[in-house]
Formats: sequence, C-alpha cells, structure tokens
Amino acid sequence: MKVKKNKPIVRYDRASDVLYIATRKGIEEEFVEVAPGVNVELDAKKNVVGVEILKASRTLKGFLKSLAKKRDAA
Repeated sequence: MKVKKNKPIVRYDRASDVLYIATRKGIEEEFVEVAPGVNVELDAKKNVVGVEILKASRTLKGFLKSLAKKRDAA
C-alpha cells in the first residue's frame, strides 16, 4: 500500500467491517491492541505504520453520531 508524503490512506472493507488507516510506508512487524478492536501496527523500529479498527461500524458509531451533530449545528 502506497502512502503519500504526510497523507494517510484510509480504506474500509464493508464485508469484514474493518477500517484501516495507513500512516506511513513500512511493513507491519507487530501490533498493539490499544482498545478493544483497535490495533496500532508497528514496523521493526516500533514506528506506527497503521491503525486497524475492527467492527468499525459499531466501534465508531458514537463518534460518527457526534460528528454529524457538530456538522448539523454548523
């Protein structure tokens, strides 16, 4: 997956309900679960290369509702 300079790539797989955010070039060597269903992927030097959100529609439901409310209020 190519990542443009300072621009993350965001992909959503509807079939598996996974949201992936690639933050930089690199190969995942390990991951750390930072919250239930939220994994931070690290390269060999422990740099963050991506964030994976499992069950994204459920995990982000409250956040997305909050964003919609702010957008509608603006």
